[in-house]
Amino acid sequence: MNSVQKLREATGAGVMDCKRALDDAKGDFAAALKLIEERGHAKAAKRADRETGAGVLESYIHQGRVGVLLDLRSETDFVANADPFRALAHELAMQIAAMNPGTVDELLAEPYIKDAGMTVHDVVKSAMAKLGENIRVNRFTRYEL
Repeated sequence: MNSVQKLREATGAGVMDCKRALDDAKGDFAAALKLIEERGHAKAAKRADRETGAGVLESYIHQGRVGVLLDLRSETDFVANADPFRALAHELAMQIAAMNPGTVDELLAEPYIKDAGMTVHDVVKSAMAKLGENIRVNRFTRYEL
């Protein structure tokens, strides 16, 4: 497997973005990986004001005692139906079930349950960089017996 393909699989970035990053990093895979991430976050910041009219409702029930309904938004149906977006929705619903945040802002500020070195906001920003669209947690409801 060549470096461009390996970098693309690791990041989800486009072929030309991976090639440019490898060229800019003079073939250093770790440096190219860091460049892709930095460039993706810069692109995500530019998208933050875009309208999010598409999305999914994700439900999650934990051991029949805690239930979550999450409204996660994207810009297009294409991204809303993509596996990485649906996986993000599921991860966020599990986060809500486990941590019981009161508001969207509280949720975004929490440490991510699968990596305490990241916040939930960081996870959403990474998904934005990977998917190329604005993503917004619109609202959620959590029920507990």
